Amino acid sequence: MPLAINSTAPNFTAHTTEGMIWFHNWIGDAWCVLFSHPKDFTPVCTTEAGVMARMKPEFERRGVKIIGLSLDKVEDHSRWSDDIRTATGHAPNYPLIGDVDLKVAKLYDMLPAEADETVARTAMDNATARTLFVIGPDKQIKLTLSYPMTTGRDFNEILRAIDSLQLTARQQLATPANWQQGDKVAIASSVSDTEARARFPGGWEAPVPYLRLVEMPA
Repeated sequence: MPLAINSTAPNFTAHTTEGMIWFHNWIGDAWCVLFSHPKDFTPVCTTEAGVMARMKPEFERRGVKIIGLSLDKVEDHSRWSDDIRTATGHAPNYPLIGDVDLKVAKLYDMLPAEADETVARTAMDNATARTLFVIGPDKQIKLTLSYPMTTGRDFNEILRAIDSLQLTARQQLATPANWQQGDKVAIASSVSDTEARARFPGGWEAPVPYLRLVEMPA
C-alpha cells in the first residue's frame, strides 16, 4: 500500500554524493523534497535534475532541503552529474542517493518488495520509481506526486504546493484551485462561523455557505 499523506516518512541510512546520511537527522528542522528517478542517464530525469539545481535557491528561501534518489551507484551519479551540467547548465548541488540495492525505493513503496536487485535492471524495470515526496519538519509526508518516465515534472507547481502547505500548517486556512501567493484563501471547515467572525472581523465572501473566502493574511 502506498505511503499515505500524514504518515511518517520512513527513516533510512544511505550513501549519497555528499556522503552517508541518516535521513531524519539530515532533514533536521527543515522541510524536504525527496524526488526519485528510475536510472541515471535517462532523458527526462537529466532535465529534472538540472532544473532542481537551478531552482534550489527558491526551495532554500522556503526552508526546504532537496535530495534526489536514483537506482544506480553513487559513482554513476557523479558521472551523470557531468551530463546534467552539459544538458542544462546546472550540475546537482544537492545530494543524490545511490539506491542500487533498491532499499529506499522499496521502503517508500515505489517498487514491490519482491523486486530483484541482484539482476541487471533497466529504467523500464524501475519505471514506478518516479514519485516526489514533500516531507515536513515533523517527518510526516505532506504531499506525493507520481509521474511517468515520459512526462517531466513541473517544479513550479511543487513550489506552489509548498507555499500552500506551509501557509495552511501555520493557520486554519485552505487554498482553492490554481491558488497563487496573494490570492484569496478559504477559511478551513474546522473553523466555526463564530470563530471566523472573531478572526476575520471584515467578513468573508461566501458563494456557497461552506466556501468562505478571505484575503490572505499578512
